[in-house]
Amino acid sequence: MELEAIRRVYFIGIGGIGMSALARYFAKRGCLVCGYDKTRTNLTIALEREGILISYLDDDAVLPVSFLDKHEDTLIVYTPAIPKNAQILNYFKQRGFALRKRSEVLGIISKGQFCIAVAGTHGKTTTSSIVAHILTHSGYGCTAFLGGITTNYNSNFLIGNNDVVVVEADEYDRSFLTLYPDMAIITSMDADHLDIYGDSSHLQESFHLFAGQLKTGGTLFVKAGLPISDGVTYSLDKYADVSGQNIRIEKASFVFDYHSAGTQINDLQLMLPGRHNVENAVAAIAVALKLDITAEKIKAAIASFKGVKRRFEYIVHTDRHIYIDDYAHHPEELRACFNAVRQLYPDKKLTVIFQPHLFSRTRDFADEFAEVLGTVDELVLLDIYPARELPMEGIDSPFLRDKITLEQAAVYGKEAALEKIRTDKPELLLTVGAGDIDTLVQPLKNIMDHA
Repeated sequence: MELEAIRRVYFIGIGGIGMSALARYFAKRGCLVCGYDKTRTNLTIALEREGILISYLDDDAVLPVSFLDKHEDTLIVYTPAIPKNAQILNYFKQRGFALRKRSEVLGIISKGQFCIAVAGTHGKTTTSSIVAHILTHSGYGCTAFLGGITTNYNSNFLIGNNDVVVVEADEYDRSFLTLYPDMAIITSMDADHLDIYGDSSHLQESFHLFAGQLKTGGTLFVKAGLPISDGVTYSLDKYADVSGQNIRIEKASFVFDYHSAGTQINDLQLMLPGRHNVENAVAAIAVALKLDITAEKIKAAIASFKGVKRRFEYIVHTDRHIYIDDYAHHPEELRACFNAVRQLYPDKKLTVIFQPHLFSRTRDFADEFAEVLGTVDELVLLDIYPARELPMEGIDSPFLRDKITLEQAAVYGKEAALEKIRTDKPELLLTVGAGDIDTLVQPLKNIMDHA
């Protein structure tokens, strides 16, 4: 479908972070936008307040009249997380509607525009958000589809007045192969989504294909050490083409210098903790410089970036208690998060509540999870969040707990976890996971605020 022909859009799974950004985009274009999701959340409530009609019942009887019959100007967008037997999904399939995955729609939108795509098994949401913020804050401008709610804009979608679009390129289900970027970043290629790829070699193959889809004359930025030979390398190593150096902590912020062959920017201040986030910022700065944004504007934008919800988000920060929430759900993400916490608070006892995400990921990386989780001081392990998967025999949180050598580690239900925190009142608390662990954030905040 051509973008200009689309007048009506229905989203199946509209409450997803990527889907909701697309819904906001089409609503801004003046299209009729409606959707379905199984659960009412803060995000779907926000969409409703923006004028988008949402149903929470998987029943074609509640579909708006405008979507009952097939029209050439109608687009149906669905997420792979929707069950194949979903009634609404099959209503549209059986009647021959134009159905597209979220990634395919991003391809339709970015076609003919200057596309900046950020890919990686982790780091892409923060990196793409920093890129979008630099472009917006500097006045350069962009339209952005992000995988998280940026704190600066309280949204996962930014609208610009030029033809530049920033997208988060998702490797899940090879989705990013619908994109043909002018500029791209690859942040990481750690084994993940093995339920889709089978093994890490097939995952790496997809990243190579993505890199190969860069438009003629385009620029690829690749984290140094990744098995991709082309592109400008970046890292915290001075031997990379562009790098972050002289990293230090000043007043709970990370301060660093940016170096490349032709540019040096000193004393950049980043509110996001962790060396991994300095690295993400280095990649974003390299993109901005390539677009001829001045060093002065870049430095101001980096200093003003407040982060992304659920990416090392401070929920409680007092002299007595600190509570941080993070989306980390892969062993390497957990390692980076824990390292950042330890760097900032080396003398505090670290209590972690972790919700494993997917049975397959827990099975495939059980030893890696056990190793990194064993480095905290006390671990509260929640049940596995299944997402799109059915249970797997023998794969559960007690299975993971048995692999962890840490003595102070146990499996808890959500209510029991809250009661434990209410009793213990830890000085440094971290919640991590990509499932519905975020439903605990407000109750935990209430507990920690009054501890």
